[in-house]
Amino acid sequence: MTKKQPGVFSLTVIVGALGFFVDVYDLLLFGIVRKPSLKSLGLSPQEILSQGELIISIQMIGLVVGGIIWGIIGDKKGRLSVLFGSILIYSLANIANGMVTNVNQYTIMRFIAGIGLAGELGASITLVSEMLPKEKRGIAASIIASVGVFGAVTAFFVYQFFGDWRLCYYIGGGMGLLLLLLRVSIFESGLYDEVKHQNIERGSIRLLLNKKERVLRYVKGVMIGLPVWYVIGILITFSDEFGKRFGINNIDPGKAIMYQYIAIGVGDMSAGLLSNYLKSRKKALFTFYGICSFFIILFFCQSGGSANTMYLLIACLGFGSGISVLYITMSAEQFGTNLRATTAISIPNVVRGFLPLMILLFKGIRYVTHDNYLLSAEITGAIVMLLAVFSAYHIKETFGDDMNFIEQ
Repeated sequence: MTKKQPGVFSLTVIVGALGFFVDVYDLLLFGIVRKPSLKSLGLSPQEILSQGELIISIQMIGLVVGGIIWGIIGDKKGRLSVLFGSILIYSLANIANGMVTNVNQYTIMRFIAGIGLAGELGASITLVSEMLPKEKRGIAASIIASVGVFGAVTAFFVYQFFGDWRLCYYIGGGMGLLLLLLRVSIFESGLYDEVKHQNIERGSIRLLLNKKERVLRYVKGVMIGLPVWYVIGILITFSDEFGKRFGINNIDPGKAIMYQYIAIGVGDMSAGLLSNYLKSRKKALFTFYGICSFFIILFFCQSGGSANTMYLLIACLGFGSGISVLYITMSAEQFGTNLRATTAISIPNVVRGFLPLMILLFKGIRYVTHDNYLLSAEITGAIVMLLAVFSAYHIKETFGDDMNFIEQ
């Protein structure tokens, strides 16, 4: 018998929102403390840039690995198994991150933290999407995403207040361990409980890959999320480098991340509400692609402006890239209960994992353009946006679809 469906402000949604809050705090903390932490480990300014690109790439690879592992566990053992296991791993990894003494240790800890961080958002949205009525699941996912992104804002102010990057990692790990206590009070998805007691193949990579249509469904789910991490991982993380090319000095990447994530919170909520108003995930997605593209163009039109103007554009980019709630909810809605965690957890992490490939593409284009940093970033962004728009056009509309089905 299916459990009673909770409301949008139920404990399940609140705990999911707090979990994503801690997840984003830990995920974006490296971008905020990248320069001071690497400097304290004895790196030169050039090494801070090159090693920073490497470490964030390794962290994203950890997210891909973790996304696959936690996705399979989520379908085989349950959504709650992921929520408990992932937060335990990334909390302990972040505490260990505060103890590193060299770049190799730092890189390893970010990889392990990446594995842990991979399970949080996808499992929360999968659980909420299966437990809530179909007309409320988009709003609940918006609440989770909107509360969660303020973890980045908190990370920035924690660093500004304490000024100690190691303490920032300890605080993140401590918040995660405290959240484990709240998770004891939430329940497993009724849809998953029904499938678990049937002789149905669950969490199988073979099942995911044995039909071309299903593989294409998965690939399109990944492609529609790429603009988010192009903006976060390239334009914002290295905003100080872009600022120099625009003739704008003293751009603080940590402050840029804070402004962007405040706006992402508003964007995620707006995108979720818009999809409910339009009764279409795809129409809302295309609306935000348009907003994001417009502000990307304005971002590259800067020349000799002020830091405040650049921060304002960064916030606008954050609003336009606030589509995480849309594409992750769509990922959960695209697949049956026996593959839903595998896909909904792994897809956003594969999206994140594409960041190293985007950085490699960015570097490769820089080589071709004779190190024209701005032109290379523009070309990279154009490629990413075209892939996303093409995939969104061909993906299935899932608003209001019944989620009580399985993949054969």
